[in-house]
Amino acid sequence: MTDPWPWLTLAGLGAFHGLNPAMGWLFAVALGLHRRDRRVVWLSPLPIALGHALSVVIVVLLLVWAGVMIPPRAVRIVAGVALIGWAIYHWRFGSRHRVRVGMRTGMAGLALWSFLMATAHGAGLMLWPVLMPLCFPAGAPAPGSTDPFVTALLGVGVHTLAMLSVTTAIAIAVYEWIGLAILRSAWINVDLIWTAALMAAGAWLLLG
Repeated sequence: MTDPWPWLTLAGLGAFHGLNPAMGWLFAVALGLHRRDRRVVWLSPLPIALGHALSVVIVVLLLVWAGVMIPPRAVRIVAGVALIGWAIYHWRFGSRHRVRVGMRTGMAGLALWSFLMATAHGAGLMLWPVLMPLCFPAGAPAPGSTDPFVTALLGVGVHTLAMLSVTTAIAIAVYEWIGLAILRSAWINVDLIWTAALMAAGAWLLLG
């Protein structure tokens, strides 16, 4: 708990999620432009972060529960295989199964969209290589211990706060000053980077 690097890594992953247009800031800007209302751009990151956090926390708490019930090493192997499998699926078929939500959606619809996008990207699985040593620093916990669950929730909170901050900052900057035209000249294939990160995280779990 005293080592800052896992927490900084969780925040960094949150910032990376916030940087990815597919995770929400592009939708927030488009929604604001469609409705011609800057308040939409300011408010949209909140349900986006909420939906993302809900998806992540469900996966993470399931993994923590599994680590309490069975040896954490077994959970590590299963999570590693799942990450690599998810990376391959995302690489081959991810672009064919985009979650589409219309411009008339409300905040609840935006939260649902974010939940589905985060789930499709394997966002919760991606945090496990960082959360596992935090939740289980000395192997399996004592029966009935709540410490791993509390630690996991704190980790998801740090991750979500970083994502919300970056998503909001980019959405406002693009809407107010930069404009969407920058995507034509400064586009980076974030999905490809994400796929490589999923693969690397899965390999680290299996080989670590």
